[in-house]
Order: sequence, then C-alpha cells, then structure tokens
Amino acid sequence: MFKFFHLHNTLSQCFLSCRLIHDFLSMAPFADYLDSMYYSRFLQWKWLEREPITKNTFRQYRVLGKGGFGEKVTNKCPPPPISPRAIKKRKGESMALNEKQILEKVNSRFVVSLAYAYETKDALCLVLTLMNGGDLKFHIYHMGEAGFDEKRAVFYAAEICCGLEDLHRERIVYRDLKPENILLDDHGHIRISDLGLAVHVPEGQTIKGRVGTVGYMAPEVVKNERYTFSPDWWALGCLLYEMIQGQSPFQQRKKKIKREEVERLVKEVEEEYSSKVSEDAKSLCKMLLAKDPNERLGCQGDGATEVKAHPIFRSINFKRLAAGMLEAPFIPDPQAIYCKDVLDIEQFSTVKGVELEPKDDSFYSKVSTGSIPIPWQNEMIDTECFKELNILNLDGTVPPDLDWRGQPSPPPKQGLLQRLFGRQVRFPHILLLFICSVFAPRHYCLFH
Repeated sequence: MFKFFHLHNTLSQCFLSCRLIHDFLSMAPFADYLDSMYYSRFLQWKWLEREPITKNTFRQYRVLGKGGFGEKVTNKCPPPPISPRAIKKRKGESMALNEKQILEKVNSRFVVSLAYAYETKDALCLVLTLMNGGDLKFHIYHMGEAGFDEKRAVFYAAEICCGLEDLHRERIVYRDLKPENILLDDHGHIRISDLGLAVHVPEGQTIKGRVGTVGYMAPEVVKNERYTFSPDWWALGCLLYEMIQGQSPFQQRKKKIKREEVERLVKEVEEEYSSKVSEDAKSLCKMLLAKDPNERLGCQGDGATEVKAHPIFRSINFKRLAAGMLEAPFIPDPQAIYCKDVLDIEQFSTVKGVELEPKDDSFYSKVSTGSIPIPWQNEMIDTECFKELNILNLDGTVPPDLDWRGQPSPPPKQGLLQRLFGRQVRFPHILLLFICSVFAPRHYCLFH
C-alpha cells in the first residue's frame, strides 16, 4: 500500500511545474495574445489553409503515367510544380481514401507528401510531391545497361530503409515495394509512392491479405499467412537484387511466366547471383530474402535498425541521410524527361452514367478536404511566404507588436463601441491586406 501511495504521489508531482506554467500562461499572457497581431496572423493563416481547392487552382501540363484506377499528371500552381493523381470514381474509391488517410499520418522525407485532396465531377484528385527524376524501373531498364553500380543501389536501399522505418513507426505496412513505386526528385533522392495497398497494423496484432505485385510478394503473403511488417523487408531484398543484377530475382523481364510458377519460385527456389553482386550485397539480399519471416533480417525485433547495421551500409551516415545532408550518387538532368512519351500512354477513360447517392456524399467529403496542414505549413516556410507576409509596414519594418526587441507601445484608449466591435472592424482590413499579399506576383504558391 505504501509503495502504491508513493508511486501515486510521485506521478502527481511529475507535471506540477507544467501545470503551474499552464495556469500562469492561461491568464494575462493569453489575454495579451488574443489582443495582439499574433492572434490575427494565426486567424489569417487558418483562413487561407481552409480555402476551397478545385481543379481551377492548377494548370495541367502533361500526363506522366496511367495505372489501373487512374493517371498521374504534372500541374503547376505558379511556379512550383506538383503532381495530382486522378483516380476514377466508383473503382478506386477505397484505395484512394486509404492512401489519403495514410499519407496524412506520415511526414517523412522518404515518402511522397500529400499537399491537397479534392474532387472533380468524375475523379478524386490527390496532389502529391512532383518527382521529376522518374521511377527506379525507368532508370534500371531504360538508361543503358540494365541495373546500377553497387554504390548507387546501396544508397537507394538505405533511403528506402529509412522510408520503411518511418512507415513502420506509424505501424503501417507498405506491401507494394517495387521499382516503379520508388521515385527520384530533382536532387536524386528517392521517395516511396503509391500507398494504396498500405494498411495499418494494430499494436500487438497481425494482419492477413494476399495483395501486392507478383514477384515481389513475400512467401507468407503468397501462402496467405498472417504477418506484420515482414513483407516489406522481403520486397527490399527483391529490389536491391534487381538494382544490382538488372533483373528480378524470381522472373525475367519480358519473359512470360505464369503467376503460379513465379509463386512457386518465391516459396521454394533460392535466387541465383552473378559476379556483378559483391559478397556484402549477396549477404544482405540473402538475409532479406529468407523464406521464413522469423529468420529474415528486419524481423528479429529491431526492424530497420537491424538492416542499417549490415556491413554494406558502413559508408552511410544514417543521421546525415535522414537530415537530407548526403549527396545522391546520381543527379537527374533537369532538361530530360524520365517517363514514357505522352503518345505511348494509353488514353484514360472517365466513368460515365454514374449517379451519386447520399452515402457517396459522406465518402467523398472524407477525401475532398482541401489542403493538408503540415505540408502546407512547411511550404509556407520553405517559400518564405510566411516571412514576407509577416512584414506589414510599407517601409519593410516589423510592426511594434511583432518586434521582440522592444516592448509594444500601449494601445490607445477605446470607446465602448470600439471595444465591442473593434476586432470585427479591424479584421476585414487585415484579411484584405493578407489576400493582396498572397496573390501578389512575387509570392509562390505552396507546393513542392
């Protein structure tokens, strides 16, 4: 009983200082904040953040690719370009909503960012980071001899490992890791994309689902067994093998093999290695491609930490990598287009004759939510819109109430009507100035 009382007393004292600070700040300081320009600025930003987004917000340039349920196009909201992904209504709804909800949770340098989500008459649109460097499949097979040198492959594997670590930290298993879903940005760094098959794994539970791409699905997925994050580490092994070897470990490019045969190879046959693969690379691939998930690297309890500790990554400083401070081994040519010719991309057909029901309104309202706060706010800071809009004086000086170097001058005494309606009168002028500033030519729109 004494131990319980002592523990309870200790816990009650843990946040005493925090409570005292909270009680102090909630009184006069908070009242001062409500009367300051800081609060008005906060309202301005929240107003702009919640502005409706439609297709008229963007200018479409060209189609980048087409999938089973939609197409990717490059758009511009002057001047930074972004990449809306249009998904057919009535077919890709659940996958679109799932991907949107997952992308809202994840804020990672190694996973594409969701900037906006909106709908048109026949499409759900997810506005994502534009990756001008193309996907790994294009680079592996369409840039000379198939495959990469080992240094480049290891660098990409390290960044993918960091991306998987960020997803797994949120208890999300990706389940669709393959070359065409790994994209390069202008600086040669990768991001994981297309999270339509990703799913949340509840704490302490396993999941089941025979989903993925043939040749990259782990044995436990093929067998329809239960799993957590093991399929992602298997797929990383497949991808590393393919980047170095120049072909998938269980099927050859442009050679038709029945799905059943590929799945048999995945379950029963060991992959073969050529002289292109070093001993370190072979060791990592074999450990990631262990048939038994309990023996697989990354599945022993420490996840990505186990994979990062492999000797092949000895030259990678993962802290600097996570901070974006390492230079990529390949920088895409800004003048090149790393995707298929627009004439080689099949026509995307829209859905006709669909009548929406009341239940559809509820679903689409979950998807079409406009801007996503964290990426939106990051872009405000990165483009320095926030900095410029916080200078209101015509001579470029900071208003007294935003100048931290001195005390603001006391406000003039106000009459009763001014005290009652002062904020209502003042706010429209602030809002008007804010609108003018946002749409001035020198300001950029808020996208990667």
